[in-house]
This record gives sequence, C-alpha cells and structure tokens, in this order.
Amino acid sequence: MLCICRDTRKHDQVLEDSTYYSNIQATEYVRLRIGFVKRLVRMLLQMKMLCAKTKIKKKSMQERNTNYLLLEVYKKNIVQLPFNMVKTKKFILVKHFVGEPKENDFQLVEEDLPALRDREILCEAVWLSVDPYMRPFSNNFPTGVTMTGTQVAKVTESCHPEYKVGMHVVGDFGWQTRAVVNADDPGASLWLEKPYIIPDFSGLPLSLALGVLGMPGNTAYFGFLEICDPKPGDVVVVSGAAGAVGSHVGQIAQLKGCKVIGFTGSDEKVKWLVDELRFDAAFNYKTTDVVEALKQSTPEGVDCYFDNVGGALSSAVISQMRFRGRISVCGSISSYNADISKLPQAPDIQRTVLRKELKMEGFSVKYWNDRWDEGIKQNLQWIKEGKLVYRETVTEGFENMTKAFIGMLRGENIGKAVVKV
Repeated sequence: MLCICRDTRKHDQVLEDSTYYSNIQATEYVRLRIGFVKRLVRMLLQMKMLCAKTKIKKKSMQERNTNYLLLEVYKKNIVQLPFNMVKTKKFILVKHFVGEPKENDFQLVEEDLPALRDREILCEAVWLSVDPYMRPFSNNFPTGVTMTGTQVAKVTESCHPEYKVGMHVVGDFGWQTRAVVNADDPGASLWLEKPYIIPDFSGLPLSLALGVLGMPGNTAYFGFLEICDPKPGDVVVVSGAAGAVGSHVGQIAQLKGCKVIGFTGSDEKVKWLVDELRFDAAFNYKTTDVVEALKQSTPEGVDCYFDNVGGALSSAVISQMRFRGRISVCGSISSYNADISKLPQAPDIQRTVLRKELKMEGFSVKYWNDRWDEGIKQNLQWIKEGKLVYRETVTEGFENMTKAFIGMLRGENIGKAVVKV
C-alpha cells in the first residue's frame, strides 16, 4: 500500500508498505499545488515507476499494486486523482438558542473533506450522542460552526500509528457523519483529550460508549462516589433520576447499601424507576409536592443529593437535608433555556447550607481523566453481574439529530438518548 503524507514538512516523504502509515487509500479527489506535483513525479521516478512528464502509465501503476490509475497535471496548478472525494454531512449552528432550541437554529450542509496529513485519521460516525450539556455549552461558540457533540465512530483511514483502520473510537467530532481529525490535537473538548479507543465490551452494543460505559457512566461513578461519599444506610435523592446519569447514580447508591429516592418528570418514568431499577421510592415532580413527598418517604432526612436539575426542585430537596449532608451538582437542566444575559433568580439556600453545614460541590468529569478506565471497567463488571441496568432511547437517522436533541431536553427520553446513523 502506498501512503503519501501531505504534511508541508514531509512533501518529499513517500513510504511503501509502511507500518507507521497504516492502510491509506487514494479515495479522495485531491488538490495540490504544482510545486508538490513536481516533487511527487520525482519521487515516483525514484521508485522506478514509469512516468512520462505529466502522465503515469496505467501499466506501471498496476505493477506497483496501488490504487492510483492516472495522474494529470493541469495548467491551473491542480492535480486530479480520479476518485470520488470523501464528503461529510454536518449540522451547523446558524443561530444561538433563544429559549428552547428550534430546528431552524440548525442547518444541514454537505462539504468535502481534505486528504489526511501526518497523525490524522478519518472517522465515520456510527452512533451520535445528544446530551443536556450541549444546550449551554453551545453558547461558547460562534454561529456557523459544527454543533458540538460526541460520537462513536469507525476509523476508515489512518495516518497515525495508534489508530488502526477498523477501530472504533469515541470522539468529540460534533454533529457530522465523517471527520478528519488530528488524533494528537483534536481541538477543544469538554472532556476528551484525544479520541478514546473503545475497549472490548464483551459483546455489548458500541452505543454504550456514549452512555453507561462512557462519559455519562463515569459522571455517575466519580461524581457520586467521590463527592457524596455514600455510606451504608444513607438516604440518597437523585433528580433527573430517569436520565442517563441519574438512573446510573441511583443504582450505584443501591449497590452501596443506600436508600434511594428519585424525582423525574412523568408517571411512566416513575414506574420504570420503581419496578425495574428498584428505587425505594420515586415521584413525578410535576404532580407532587417535593417537600411533602420527602417528609413521607424519608422523615429522617436526606444525607446525599445528586443534582441534575437545579431550580425550585433542588431548593426543596436541600431544605430536607440532614446535618453534614453532601450535594453533588452535576447539572441544572431546569435553567438551560433561560436568558443567559440575565442573572438567574436563585432561591435562598445559603441559610440551610450554613445551618446544617452542608457540603455542595460542582464538578466536571474530566477531573478524573487519569482514572477513566477504572470507571469503565467497574461499570462493565456491574453490567455483566446483572447489578447495573441500562436503557437507551434510540432515534434512527442522522437527519433526525435536531429532533432527538430537542426531545431529550424536553425529557422525552428514558435512559440515554442516542442517534443511530
């Protein structure tokens, strides 16, 4: 296999059958400057391939067992290799969200991808994630950029020794079907330092790398155990309890010998939490007085609160905390659609925090990047042992990304929301 590295520092480097450059095929419609074309022709001559000024004979290319069929130099300083160029479909953010995201805040476009350079990989999306954090996080970016998000992708071409063709990775590649990425420096990411090579899941679906065996799973594992420090017999309350993170936290709390109470947004979800996940109690916060529900279900008070929601619901839970209770703040989805130009009208929780000497701590899962595999391995073991149950809400088709995203923010999903390409 012939690999041509187009890095400007390595124009003169062409390696054949290299283990360093793995399986690069000329599958793109490549445009190069005339200066590089001259170098390319000179290198091909050095490889004893038959060339005739600006044309390479078909016979000689076959002898070298490559995919190049014809090389032509045009007067406009363009080289054309007769293959279809790789294209990607992507959703770009055309307007910052005002209130709830709308489908016309996005635009689906198609564009060509460049040929690979040194240390780059070409990835094709298999599963894409939609998560609550995307709503506030998008405010950090200008319009006209690819919508942020992670995906499970297959490596289809590689110029990087660690990433082999056929591998599956988790990458912060945004809402697009294909991506060319520098694997050593992929750019800004909420938690990924580089594309994460998915380990052996023992036959479980790859989509779990976006959920219970990925960022949400590690968010639950580290965010709950490290901050709440649960003890057997503790009372644990989880808001957003039927989501990817909340449902996971509740089950870990059970494994640690805690009493678990969940709050969620529908009677269907309440039933799932109690019947399948075996929560000790669960309530629909939309139809239930939160304080009264807690007084009846746990009159002794709350020791640990894992907060995904914020707002009035969380203020009610915090009012029922016991002395020296612990609060892990994972999210505040109740306020994600609020006007960011105005300060939120926050309920007064300081008196309760002070009087009861509560510990309240926010976190980002990237704090535990150096222990990432620990969380994945433990969650995988719990699944194999039947101690950890997961559920996915799957949307079919990349073109339905916006519908899946908006539906997730409305609470229409149970468990992890994912999109199958």
